[in-house]
Amino acid sequence: MGALDRLPIPRTHRVGDSELREAVGGKVVVVTGASSGIGRAAAVRLGGAGAHVVLVARRAAELEALAGELPAATAMPCDLSDGAATTALGEALAPLGVDVLVSNAGHSIRRTLDRSADAAADAERLIALNYLAPVRLIAALLPGLVARRGQVVCVSSIAAQAGAPGFAAYAASKSALDAFVRSAARERGTNGVAFTTIHMPLVRTAMVEPSADLLADVPSLSPERAAEMLASAIVHRPRRIGTPAGELAALGWALDPALATAVDRRLRDTGEGGGGGASRSPLKRLARLAVTTNVRR
Repeated sequence: MGALDRLPIPRTHRVGDSELREAVGGKVVVVTGASSGIGRAAAVRLGGAGAHVVLVARRAAELEALAGELPAATAMPCDLSDGAATTALGEALAPLGVDVLVSNAGHSIRRTLDRSADAAADAERLIALNYLAPVRLIAALLPGLVARRGQVVCVSSIAAQAGAPGFAAYAASKSALDAFVRSAARERGTNGVAFTTIHMPLVRTAMVEPSADLLADVPSLSPERAAEMLASAIVHRPRRIGTPAGELAALGWALDPALATAVDRRLRDTGEGGGGGASRSPLKRLARLAVTTNVRR
């Protein structure tokens, strides 16, 4: 990565086919949550670039179908919310010589605290999948990743950067993963493993269907555009990839929580919804740019 690549300026998500092939061709890449959404799109992109993709998710039929579409792929079904099953998966993956772990599987609950009959139960469900599962896989694969100077890419969320109303349990689980990866990334000088966190904006997947109203208010990405963020992470190996919207929200929260709230409200006011005149406004175009480009650090 050159000095100019380190500047925190907005960039498009797309990486070139040749540079992705150079990064993953002939390598073993594990993608969790691969049966649909971002994970499926990422598996297709990485498989097309010559990676041997190990597909992990609960739904065996979808994984087998996807494996049949890729040049080189292995389906390994697993319920990652089950600690014992995840530990067994890590033991099965370790001998495969994994070069890159893409920890993408996740779940979200949208529920305000006053509507949560048991907020602790919500937190436990999300912590199991969004935090403990990647930690278990990282622990199992770390010796091999050290030997290969490999990489761990963890899909976090813009919600972890400044919170989001109704997503307290989800934001907390992603924030826990953020803190883990942030500390692990500082060990790169001694073990050579690159750790990258991606603060993903809203993506149009099945996971957000229960919150379809957000898609009308907040600019969002297709799974394919989100997969390009993953590809960029693997090619450039930064510590963090996010969006200008997320970076501004995090900075605003650090300076003044009211500023973060104002940024969130403005993005909603200029989102996908609204009439034709609003869709052509400079402010709306700026809001869309804030989630359709990325910032690497």
